[in-house]
Amino acid sequence: MKRFITDDTAQDGIDRRGFLTCMAWAGTGMLWTMAGGVPRSLSFGDVAGGGALDPNDLFFVQISDSHMGFNKAANPDVAATFQEAVRRINALPAQPAFLLHTGDISHLSQASEFDAVSQMVMDARTRTGRVFYVPGEHDVLDDAGAQYLRRYGGGATGKGWYSFDHSGVHFIGLVNVLDLKPGGLGNLGAEQLEWLQRDVRSLSASTPIVVFAHVPLWAVYPKWGWGTDDGAQALSYLARFGSVTVLNGHIHQTVQKVEGNMTFHTALSTAFPQPAPGTADGPGPIDVGAERLRSFLGLTSVRYSARAGHLAIVDSSLAGTPVAVAGGAPETAASRARRAKPIADDEVAIDNFVFVPPDRQVSVGTAVTWINRDDVPHRIGSVDSAFPLGPTLDTDQRYSYTFTKAGRYRYFCTIHATMTGVITVT
Repeated sequence: MKRFITDDTAQDGIDRRGFLTCMAWAGTGMLWTMAGGVPRSLSFGDVAGGGALDPNDLFFVQISDSHMGFNKAANPDVAATFQEAVRRINALPAQPAFLLHTGDISHLSQASEFDAVSQMVMDARTRTGRVFYVPGEHDVLDDAGAQYLRRYGGGATGKGWYSFDHSGVHFIGLVNVLDLKPGGLGNLGAEQLEWLQRDVRSLSASTPIVVFAHVPLWAVYPKWGWGTDDGAQALSYLARFGSVTVLNGHIHQTVQKVEGNMTFHTALSTAFPQPAPGTADGPGPIDVGAERLRSFLGLTSVRYSARAGHLAIVDSSLAGTPVAVAGGAPETAASRARRAKPIADDEVAIDNFVFVPPDRQVSVGTAVTWINRDDVPHRIGSVDSAFPLGPTLDTDQRYSYTFTKAGRYRYFCTIHATMTGVITVT
């Protein structure tokens, strides 16, 4: 079985012949060790039976995509599963130095959602008491990240990026969920890229690097927005280092890739699963049933041994069973009911991360209404600011705008930028 991508014919990070076998292998809960840039794998059982960690090792835990405030069928109680993740952290054989949270702390950027996570994460026992955050797109919905920065951005640069050192490892937290371009992927931007280049310039090539951001910095599945447009440029600044580990969230499942000296790893969510790439019409939340849910959710433990010179990553589910990988799932009754409603001639439905119809034609003076039928929020934005930015739309919410001039109005979802549409006014 292939264990990492070897046939990258399109140079986009996807092995099209071995992708699904890579997914299946990554989904079983594996440990990666890195020595001189060469990976090898061990089963989770091997790790669990290995006894206490060397006290000189750096050990930390990554959690991701808590989506506090989400309450749909895929998981009506995300607080309970987040608390279970905290209990799992406290039951680990060694106490982690700190936690990394790789974004989507909240579901709708509400103060109460951030407050709830901050309160619950205080119960996690770590040696430093620290949690290092980067934002997800759900954390910056209505204010370009201003509330996130007030809460978590102390000491950060620009719009929230920063770095720190711990136990000989250089950590870099990046922000790739702001200023998204229509039809595009995650975005770092020129200012952050220049900062990154300066940040690592004086470091020795032997310094181990851990870079973390919400959206994958490599092209996991661009059709669903699972990648970063300028991620390759950021990674080029790290190419000279002997050991680089890239930790991301966003896709709610484990995918791993090794490319030279770089190990790429995406984390499980603590809230709800999303489908494996290409196995469903879109990347929305999947209802796998309450009895199976915790097999799809979990956390990531990371260890660095300066003595052995390697870094190891292991995923564990909240159920204590091998990590499950979600495929497409039948629609829930509520979802079917929403989609069954007819769409009027002056309406655009948002169904499974697609605008329906993608090109709505109306006459001058028509008020067009967008209706969100998905279980996640969307927001309507004009490509060229030809009409006002709409509010964040949760499930069943609407936004209307009256078009008073003829023309072709291109728009996109400012949260999920691969979603694009057109209103043609005659």
